[in-house]
Amino acid sequence: MERSRIPVPATSTASPQVLAARTAVATVFGLNGLMLASWFARVPAAREALGLSAGELGLLLLALSVGAVLALLTAGTVAHRLGAARTVMTGAAAGAGGLALVGVAAGGWGLVPAVGAGLFAVGYGSGTCEVAMNVEGAAVERRLGRTIMPRFHAAWSLGTVAGAGIGAGFARIDVPIAVHLSLAAVVVAVGTLIAARSFLPSAATGSAPGGPAASGSAAGDAAAAGSAAGAARRGSGLLAAWREPRTILIGLLVLVLAFTEGTANDWLAVAFVDGHQVSEAMGALSFGVFVAAMTFGRTAGTVALDRWGRVRVLWATMALAAAGVAVVVLAGPWPVALVGVALWGLGASLGFPVGMSAAADDERYAAARVSVVAVIGYTAFLAGPPLVGLLGDRIGVLRSLLVVSLLLLPALALVPSIRPPATALPARDLTAASPEMR
Repeated sequence: MERSRIPVPATSTASPQVLAARTAVATVFGLNGLMLASWFARVPAAREALGLSAGELGLLLLALSVGAVLALLTAGTVAHRLGAARTVMTGAAAGAGGLALVGVAAGGWGLVPAVGAGLFAVGYGSGTCEVAMNVEGAAVERRLGRTIMPRFHAAWSLGTVAGAGIGAGFARIDVPIAVHLSLAAVVVAVGTLIAARSFLPSAATGSAPGGPAASGSAAGDAAAAGSAAGAARRGSGLLAAWREPRTILIGLLVLVLAFTEGTANDWLAVAFVDGHQVSEAMGALSFGVFVAAMTFGRTAGTVALDRWGRVRVLWATMALAAAGVAVVVLAGPWPVALVGVALWGLGASLGFPVGMSAAADDERYAAARVSVVAVIGYTAFLAGPPLVGLLGDRIGVLRSLLVVSLLLLPALALVPSIRPPATALPARDLTAASPEMR
């Protein structure tokens, strides 16, 4: 039988600091989603203002992806040295500054290179936050003694919904893109700065978990703190993480699951319009059903994970996603295909957050391993769209979606890699105030 998914803390009641950190992490996730969605909602306005063709716009959008991938390559080391809070603050500042630059450069200056530089900063800031907030989320999860990581990712989904809705509303009433994105940048920067101050103390920044407030800790917690401090002195372990079979296997699993999610984001609406011959509004509705199912799965799935464990739940959800994709492609009437969309969304909801949580099982090397898993996983967001597009040119976009099912089925063999390792450190409820939080 699978081991308990989360190492249970010595105390069953979480401290106020841990509860505050839980709220702070959810807020940072939501603001990160808001930042990205604010830009995506105004892409049509930016394209019109800059006078770009579809191909030119595609190259411009690549700047954001390049920034994100480069950030993921370095964010593990940065988070290890600065701590999660300072890393998130730095990433949010870079991303918010880039977002404001995009708005001004597109809506006021009309300078494509400046927009590209802004998008690179947005991608780099978002990618940096991605690693640090997942590391912090895993630390909070361990101290709570129950699964909560998927709910943090649900907060990200809600942030994207809010950002898209606000963007659509601003576009409808003709708010200039420079004004909209600058306002969004201020909200993201200020909100993240305030929220990150409630993160847990970080051993990597020199705080002392064994201080007066933690003087009653068990000997095992002291040993864990010593091991973490020793790991900090030895370095981030990023290169070593790339040589760990378990970390690589988790990364490959997250790659497939990110592809499962990203393919729906990029192609689901188009597949419904082209393949099921529905209106653009119905195509948008199909994507809305997918996002709603994802958000519900991430919110309610924590109960299933705590009851049955990572391996059983992920096997079930991945099979559900594969079946959902088959229904979407092979169903005749589009209402039946919408049922498949809901199954697809539910099935894809837990893979990415569970993979991140598994990578961070051992606090000593959480930042390095999350960074490696994120780099491997995010490859799907770079390679996925052109792969499906090339297949779509030959067999149609709707039928090309079957590649998701074809990848999910063999990936089931990778699921056992997410079992918690026996060497993972126990959770420590860090109540001593950290210098970086004061």
